[in-house]
Amino acid sequence: MIDQDLAMAVRPLPQFKTMRCAVEGGLVRVTFTQGARGNPIDGDFCEDLFNLGTALATDPAVRAILFTAEGKAFSFGGDIGLFVSSLDMLPTRVLEWTGKLHSGIARLQRGNAPLICAIHGACAGGMVGLMAGCDIMLASPDACFVAAYPRIGFSCDAGSSIMLARRMGFGRARRFLITNETLRAEEALGAGLIDELAAPEALAERALEVARELANGPTLALGEIRRLLLSAEDQPLDVQLELEGQALSRIARTQDAREGLTAFKGGRSPSFLGQ
Repeated sequence: MIDQDLAMAVRPLPQFKTMRCAVEGGLVRVTFTQGARGNPIDGDFCEDLFNLGTALATDPAVRAILFTAEGKAFSFGGDIGLFVSSLDMLPTRVLEWTGKLHSGIARLQRGNAPLICAIHGACAGGMVGLMAGCDIMLASPDACFVAAYPRIGFSCDAGSSIMLARRMGFGRARRFLITNETLRAEEALGAGLIDELAAPEALAERALEVARELANGPTLALGEIRRLLLSAEDQPLDVQLELEGQALSRIARTQDAREGLTAFKGGRSPSFLGQ
């Protein structure tokens, strides 16, 4: 359990149409609530993710974010029925939807809080890319991951091109997307798409255990590490080394760094505050 006395209070979150948030200390548990519809990525979801990313990325009290979903499937991806109902306006709507969706993703990615997800059942299309951006991906053995885009003649979004490539390698991600693969849980683990398998009855508790552990960690340092990894592939060596040095200098000023050093020297476990 996150130490309630040490954790700052997370600011009140906005109301969402497609997800529910519960706050435990600095851990924010985000549950997708449109299970009866397969938790589709539609206009409401894109709006909600934008608002979620804006709210959480600007709150220093947020120490970790855990994504789960209601229903038999984690998500079937884009709402095909909605696409078909507005074919003439679809190019414009896609720009509107992805503008909000991608802004929300970028804000979550550049925040300090580690991202964790627990996948069950089918996870398809953009939701695979979105969840691939999590720092830790857990799944139950019944999970499956579906590229989906080529089946409907679409290219990818929701960070799929970059997040899948970072997790699986460019060659493996290309094969997954272009050949419209479906990866079972064991195959996804072997391909590097997910980090850990947990039995269906243990998945929720195991994901919560991981999220709590990260939420009790040195959040500012974890945030610097996450942002350094985002720039690692597109910066020259000397630039990336300087970014590392500047980030470490910023962290050396933090209360958590002092606590970590003194705790290590004193032979005790550190108590990080995310400060």
